Amino acid sequence: MEKFRIARDTLGEVKVPEKAYYGAQTQRAVENFPISGMRLPRSFIRAQAIIKRSAAIANRDTNQLEEKKANAIIKASEEVMSGRFDNEFVVDAYQAGAGTSQNMNANEVIASRACEILDGKRGDWSIIHPNDHVNMAQSTNDTIHVAINIAIAEELQRIFYPAIEKTIKALEKKAEDFHPFIKSGRTHLQDAVPMRLGQAFAGYAQSLRNGYDSVKQAEPLVYEIGLGGNAVGTGINAHVEYSDRAIIAVEETTGLPFEKPKNRFSFMQNTGAAIRISHALKEVAIHLIKISSDLRLLSSGPRTGIAELTLPAVQPGSSIMPGKVNPVIPENLYMICSQVIGNDSCVSTAGIGSQLEINPMMPIIGYNVLQSVTILSNGMDTFTERCVRGIQANEERMNELMEKSLALATALNPKIGYERAAEIAKESYNSGKTVRELVLEKGIVTKEEADELLDPEKLV
Repeated sequence: MEKFRIARDTLGEVKVPEKAYYGAQTQRAVENFPISGMRLPRSFIRAQAIIKRSAAIANRDTNQLEEKKANAIIKASEEVMSGRFDNEFVVDAYQAGAGTSQNMNANEVIASRACEILDGKRGDWSIIHPNDHVNMAQSTNDTIHVAINIAIAEELQRIFYPAIEKTIKALEKKAEDFHPFIKSGRTHLQDAVPMRLGQAFAGYAQSLRNGYDSVKQAEPLVYEIGLGGNAVGTGINAHVEYSDRAIIAVEETTGLPFEKPKNRFSFMQNTGAAIRISHALKEVAIHLIKISSDLRLLSSGPRTGIAELTLPAVQPGSSIMPGKVNPVIPENLYMICSQVIGNDSCVSTAGIGSQLEINPMMPIIGYNVLQSVTILSNGMDTFTERCVRGIQANEERMNELMEKSLALATALNPKIGYERAAEIAKESYNSGKTVRELVLEKGIVTKEEADELLDPEKLV
């Protein structure tokens, strides 16, 4: 049977699991918000701990916090940064507005661990207090916002940029490998003039690079952090040097170029960086959906579809049809990208929730943007390794379909004019004969002229 201890906050007493590092305010949030079972991710918890560590350094160095207490908070924060206490962060992603519960979860866990470091008992706020010491010179209103930015910045560097760069390079390699192969182009899902298979893949790579550039263009905004803004941006209860010192500590801890915002009140009022990053991630998702959909179409069959590409077979595709293999990796990527687009809608709607000096919807903004970064990164890694690198071109099938393409009649325009060429295309469709067969049969061009006009190499 689980044992409990009695914890206290300004509303009174609360039963808390005896071994928990968190206290009364976190427990109230657990009981008040039993919504989804989802939690803000490890990257966000790490960012919170970076803030608490940086705040303790700044408060110690400005003589606002006793050195012994500050050092205990710094050490406890570093342990949280390492992931040691992840299971102590128990507040639902759908929680109290602005993330007050999440902030107090961090304050209480770090305070308890700092108490132990000073040879006290966890939860003994007479030694280290979550509000007075861990949260000194801070507010939920600046720390949650800053944690979102720090977490996004670190995750972009850690997983997103490596993943998208790897996918782009893999597509560029396929563009090079597939350059010799000529296939029928398709517009509106109908036959179009020939093109190189490599040209299609070069288009995929550039589209994804454009999305990558959009994320890069939005990235500088996440480096603006308003630590020291406190409740509404005025810096109440913070030493005049606190903001500069705390931001320097964040920069040194992460190795990233964090700085003061151009206007701290604007920072407090809006979650502009997260919104911009979310929009850019949606753009990447849209490009990836296009690429994954094309691969599914071009590999369709294998006997009754287009079948110009063969995707790696990674698992059986049916519980009833023996031997069936589905394009599961592109399908997986499409689902991931659908979620990212949905996340962006949530972030946009929550962004509208900014009122007066703060956006109360920050927890769900942080959750959705960070989820998008994570699942897009993992999805691209899987897509690259288990699909793109193993794609094979079916040259024989491409030649067969291109020869049958009605769009080859386009090459006759300079010789016989658009209307006559259209008649040839229609007759080709109705008779089942190729464009080449018809123009030779009707004596419209000589064999040499047909070879010249309809040579795929000259049409691309």
